[in-house]
This record gives sequence, structure tokens and C-alpha cells, in this order.
Amino acid sequence: MREVSVGETLDQFKLTEVIARSGMASIFKATDLISGQTVAIKIPYMQFESDVIFYGRFQREEEVVRRLDHPNIIKIVTPKKKSRMYIAMEFIDGVSLREIMRVEQPMNPERALGFSRQICEALVYMHGQGVVHRDLKPENMLVTADGVLKIMDFGIALDERARRLTWSGLSSTIGTPDYMAPEQVSGKRGDARTDIYSLGVILYEMMTGALPYAGTTVYNMMRAKTNEDPQPPSKHRPDLDPKLEEIILRAIERVPKNRYESAARMLEDLRDPSRVVVTGRAQQLHPRSLRAQKIRRGFAIAAFFISLAGFFAFLIWLANRYPAAPSQPRRSYRGEVR
Repeated sequence: MREVSVGETLDQFKLTEVIARSGMASIFKATDLISGQTVAIKIPYMQFESDVIFYGRFQREEEVVRRLDHPNIIKIVTPKKKSRMYIAMEFIDGVSLREIMRVEQPMNPERALGFSRQICEALVYMHGQGVVHRDLKPENMLVTADGVLKIMDFGIALDERARRLTWSGLSSTIGTPDYMAPEQVSGKRGDARTDIYSLGVILYEMMTGALPYAGTTVYNMMRAKTNEDPQPPSKHRPDLDPKLEEIILRAIERVPKNRYESAARMLEDLRDPSRVVVTGRAQQLHPRSLRAQKIRRGFAIAAFFISLAGFFAFLIWLANRYPAAPSQPRRSYRGEVR
């Protein structure tokens, strides 16, 4: 078996264009020769087709999405037969939410709320079907010209109704660092509140053009998620409505039990922010700034070298305080001094 290219026919699909390429698969625009429908075909690279873990992930993604039917979730197209590993999906003529966010930074609050409501509506349905996405991010969402948002890429989704497909061969911390919930960073598999956290981060970014945690490295940022408070959104956007800030901060609480108990509950607030009670969460945060982190790191390095210098000074003092005794002349077995 070899890699396929534009112009070839794969089963009932004629590949017409490359839409995107990732580290593991290519996505082609194609024509269904039976229905005439335009579709998207996700085809993994050959080196991954024989990987048992990757195959399980790919198979699970298709099976999970196949049973979901919601206007804000991409739909699967079922071919009559499959000659190799691939996923056929509806073709979405649109751009990623990430592209929109790059242009509109920060985003108009009402527009950001509109996208957030669509995501949350999909989560309400998805969670009701026992599915947790676990990798929500702007790159995994397409927006049509009519403003309809579609969630895709269910490769690491947790399906409570199909436990046989749960693969433990990969770490449960898989995800995208910026949007991963603290429990994922800690190695837990997460639940519906994990998706709520990711949505909260996306809403935070749409509203402010920034992220809740800004680390100099991925490790520092992930460590901060589990140990430190986020920057309040109003720091980046002082004119932000306190009620919207309350929604965001409740969604991205570090401890899952302190977040919205369900996507349905969060959706109520997104639909009518005026009903939100401001609890003062923003004033209770004590985030550590990057400058403070650098200062602490500088103090730690200085303390190390001071300790090291003190240790060597002690050795020198010890050597001067207790000088080595002069060596005694060695005598031969005849008693002569040598």
C-alpha cells in the first residue's frame, strides 16, 4: 500500500485537493462518486497504519462521531466499503476559529458569546451521549460563512458507553497544553468538566486576546495550571463586563468541583449573562506574574551559588584550622633513616 495523492480515486471518493496536513494524516477534499456530495477524507500516513495504538485511536474517533448527530458537530460519511484506513466526513466550507481569533483580537464580546454558546450546546448534547472531547481548541473548530461552528477531531475523546475502546496504552495527559485542564496535566483522564475548562480558556482568549497562564516554557505554564491562580481577564481587558469575567473564571477553576457542574448550567449563563451573580472571584485571585517568577528563579539560583561558596569557604577554614601533620621520616628495616 502507498500514499495517495490528488487525482486518485479511493473507493468511491475521487480526491480533488489537499485541505490540510498534520504530523499524522492528510485531509483531502473529495467527491463522492455515488452521491455527488463533496466530502473531506482524513487519511493517516502509511507509517501509522500498522501502529496498533494509532489504529485504535483512529477507529474510536470514527465510531464516536458516527453516533453523534448535532448541528455543531461534524458528521461522518459512511462508504459502501473501505480498502484502507481513513475517515470520510462532511466537507465544511469555512475557516478555523483560530483564524478568526487571529484577525479579531480581542473579539467583540457578543460575537465571542455566540461562538461559546454553540460550543456549549454541542457539549450539552455530547456529554448527554457519554462523550467527553478532551481536546477542545480553536484549531479543532470550523466556522462556516453563515457563522455555524462545527467541532471536529475526536481522536482522544472519552466514550463512556464504549469502554472497550478506551485505550490505556497512551497517557491520559494527551491534549493541547494551552487548553488542557489541570486534572489532565496531573495525568487523570478527566470528565465533562474537563471540556468546560477548555471552553472557559477559549472564551477567555476570545475576550482578551491572551491566555489565563503565560509561562516562558510549556512546563512552567502546565505547572502553573496546577499550582497557581490565573490572571483575571479584566487585567487584559479592563472594560470587560464583570458578569462575563465571572462566567470565565468559574469555568476555569483549578478544582473541577468548583467549576460549572454541567455544560447545561454554563449554557444558561452564556445565554443570559445578566442573570449571573458576581461573587468577586477576580478579586480573590493571586496570580504570580512572569516578572515575579523570574525574580524567584533568580533568588533560587543566587541562593544555590551562595550555599556553594559557603561550603568551599568552610572547607578552606577546616583545612587551616586542622593542618595535616608533617610526615615522619621512613626508616629501613635496619633502622637507618631514609
